Amino acid sequence: MCSALAVLCLLLLHTGAQGFGILPGKSLDHLEITAKAILEATVQACRSLAQAEGADFTFPAQPFTAEAVAVACGAPKSSKSFRQAITFIIFRNIRVDIRHALNGSFHFDEEMFVQGRNIITEGIQAVKASNKQENFEAARQKLGEIFHSLQDFYSHSNWVELGNKNPNPNLIRSDTSIGNIAAESRATCRDCDGDDCRNNILEDIIAEGILTSGYFGVVLFVSTKPKGKCSHGGAVDQTSSIEPKGGINKDSLEASHGHLHTEAANMAIAATTELLEDIRGAADDRLFLQMMGISKGSSKALCFVIDTTKSMSDDIAAVKDVTSSIINSEVGTENEPAVYILVPFNDPGFGPLIKTTDPKLFKDVVDSLSASGGGDEEEMSLSGLQLALSSAPSNSEIFLFTDAPAKDKHLKSTVIALMERTQTAVNFMISGSTVLNRRRRSNQNLQNHSRISASDAQLYRDLAQVSGGLAIEVAKSELPVATSIITESSSSSLVTLLQAARTPGKADDFPFIVDETITKLTVYITGRSVTFTLISPTGESQQSTDTTGSLITASTTAGNLKTLQLKNQVGQWEIKMVSTNPYTLKVIGQSPVDFLFDFVEASQGPFKGFDVLDTRPRAGVNGSLLVSLTGSDSAIVREVTLIESSGSQEIKGVVEPQGNGNFLVQVDRIPSVEFVVRVKGRGDGVTPRDLSVFQRQSSTNFRSSNVTITADSNSIMVPGTPFSVPFSVMTTGIGGNFTIRATNNRGFQSTSPANLFLDTGNSANGTVTLSAPLNTPSGTDVTLTIEAEAPGAQDTNYVMLRFSIVNTVTDFTAPVCQLLSLQSNCSDNCSLSTWRFSVRVTDGAEGTGVDRVSLKRGNGTLTTSLAADNENITLASYSASCCSPDMEMLVVDRVGNVGSCFYTVQQNPPAAISVSPRVAQSPLLCLSIVVLGLHILTELGIQ
Repeated sequence: MCSALAVLCLLLLHTGAQGFGILPGKSLDHLEITAKAILEATVQACRSLAQAEGADFTFPAQPFTAEAVAVACGAPKSSKSFRQAITFIIFRNIRVDIRHALNGSFHFDEEMFVQGRNIITEGIQAVKASNKQENFEAARQKLGEIFHSLQDFYSHSNWVELGNKNPNPNLIRSDTSIGNIAAESRATCRDCDGDDCRNNILEDIIAEGILTSGYFGVVLFVSTKPKGKCSHGGAVDQTSSIEPKGGINKDSLEASHGHLHTEAANMAIAATTELLEDIRGAADDRLFLQMMGISKGSSKALCFVIDTTKSMSDDIAAVKDVTSSIINSEVGTENEPAVYILVPFNDPGFGPLIKTTDPKLFKDVVDSLSASGGGDEEEMSLSGLQLALSSAPSNSEIFLFTDAPAKDKHLKSTVIALMERTQTAVNFMISGSTVLNRRRRSNQNLQNHSRISASDAQLYRDLAQVSGGLAIEVAKSELPVATSIITESSSSSLVTLLQAARTPGKADDFPFIVDETITKLTVYITGRSVTFTLISPTGESQQSTDTTGSLITASTTAGNLKTLQLKNQVGQWEIKMVSTNPYTLKVIGQSPVDFLFDFVEASQGPFKGFDVLDTRPRAGVNGSLLVSLTGSDSAIVREVTLIESSGSQEIKGVVEPQGNGNFLVQVDRIPSVEFVVRVKGRGDGVTPRDLSVFQRQSSTNFRSSNVTITADSNSIMVPGTPFSVPFSVMTTGIGGNFTIRATNNRGFQSTSPANLFLDTGNSANGTVTLSAPLNTPSGTDVTLTIEAEAPGAQDTNYVMLRFSIVNTVTDFTAPVCQLLSLQSNCSDNCSLSTWRFSVRVTDGAEGTGVDRVSLKRGNGTLTTSLAADNENITLASYSASCCSPDMEMLVVDRVGNVGSCFYTVQQNPPAAISVSPRVAQSPLLCLSIVVLGLHILTELGIQ
């Protein structure tokens, strides 16, 4: 609620020694308001979807948790992605306070009601457009931003003081009046009576229902308020010492109007839920749940990036086989992928990206792939990978198939940045032969098979190691065996227990802990001439050359990959590796218990606090992480360690529990070399089935930097309009001429400086300008990566930003329903009688057209079709038993305006149709139902 909040119980925005805590009976904040609204809206969406499918639905126990809601939704394996979505939205909410603390329009301060409402309504349009294109990360980003402004309205304005008991519905609509806003010259407040500000709003303002909000200004920033206006209030607000003194905010129980804090916070929860209901109505339940990270099967994506040049026939056949196998065996099960992604590439092109939730469509697209062309040896593999990384959900796993070097090696650092930010593992399937002259081979004049060169393959190995994936090098004949890893990886709830690489190779020991929740314990080893000894928790050992041991239940070898299935045994294992050649080691299993984390840093703005990093953390200095456990209500974190990826040095952090499964971790030094994050913990021991000790590790390898790069911009682009993104670069390391690279995943035209000169300790500014083509579909998103590389390529950092492209919207009116015909024979015996009617749904002459008509409530049958003479008109027919007397259908236009048409049939008097009183009160419901009700009464002869 307030402009000084806790982020996930710990990201404290404060001005004094004490933060704004979240404890029972204490103040509510944006975190709790947002989480409560999301959980409630998600439960309602799952309940509605279950009813539509004829399934039972059991409400989770209060208070709702992400894990309990995921279980109630029949999607327990979505608990991690659901919690991740909630966390992301909350972080974006809190960022508004850090990035826009003094911009009153984001907080409804200084009577900036029109500007604040514009932020909300424009954001809603972006969310709806993004959902329509299934760009859920962009939708979540914008949701968090507009939630903050919406919630602040109830804390910063006098809406509650005016006696309102419900949210202001006009904050989420562009075509209505927000209310009677105080004129600039009108006085609104008097001095508080000492610390008592209960009656500082003038009586005439209350009596006339005039909207006002407080002015706000902080030390070192010039801020004045007009004579007679209210102040925000609080120690940091310098306007509160200017007459009229005091304030009106309800940010906390201790605030100027803290006596109304709980009422304002509850209204903010209701308003946030109302906004989510509007988003849900525009998207439909299933799409809404996908935006929230909830899917009936796995939360993972099945993502292929594949070379389609002529030498790839065998690889394409293998992809077709594995796709068919996964879809045939997993559709409808808990392991069904949440989304399917395909990006083909060759030379000189790549794409288009195919992203769908329809398994049959994806199978058809993969089946249509064919190998052809290929003018030279190198292909656009990294361009295809960049597109996939920016489109796949975070924490995904991508499989890239190629037998050729990358032609676009300049994208290596951009791809690494995307891997780090999305924490997505990329597995490179490098098949056995590449052709020195593809053009000659395509003419069948030469069959010159030679393996991809060592230096070319090293690029893929490096990228695989950074992402936590594997670089699998196999002959074409070994592809069917190698692709079995895809089937295993498509299973949900995979967790990483250990991952390490040694380049050059050397003998080393690697311990890892297996807990009670782990199943399907698997080891992946890549490398040539690698031997190992496996030691179980009981001390039993097995050599890599021993085929009769009991610890390894199954093993396969394909090229440089060896896969081991291990006996499930709880406790500490150890694997002793021996090789002089480079090798990688990865130990995974299936478990619901995992962790999420972000690097955070102290805010440099007027409020102290923490913000999530969009860049690499600073090298060699102290740092902070926010860690959240998923999949268990009892597990706690005991230890968080940063481990050098290619060595053994460890830096342990100080863990500070924050409640609700969240932990703040402070480390005294961020490593200057690549590192991974390892978490150890245990259950609380309440029940015998609780976890004893568990270990999890990040798959992604992270880097730090002495270069700091920051950028911020409006997150909505308009097609055809140049869009500017200012950025700043600073270094604490070597100074000189820094190389600047700005790339985007859509290939949009852009300009940026090629270089910036920096002195150590100083900063330099630049601007990236990019433009989306006029024909860019509304809801498309673009990921911009701005990189700064130090002289000699000794250091580099980046900042990543995601923007939504939204066409200008002029249609703000929901579709309406018009009666065409009706029939009803309802009687006292409802089981023997039915009622039916048909309506025309139109969006008006100036509207964008009807997009969807769906049944929200009712047990009857709804059918729709386009009018034969006008595709902008939808005809809807409904029939039901008189035992199901109520129905409500949603009508949505192409820009997401949502209307609702509600009908009910009564038994007494017989066969009468009436209009529910709440219909006429809701601005979102179709007024035509009144006509329908009167018409039916007339038809039935009832006056």
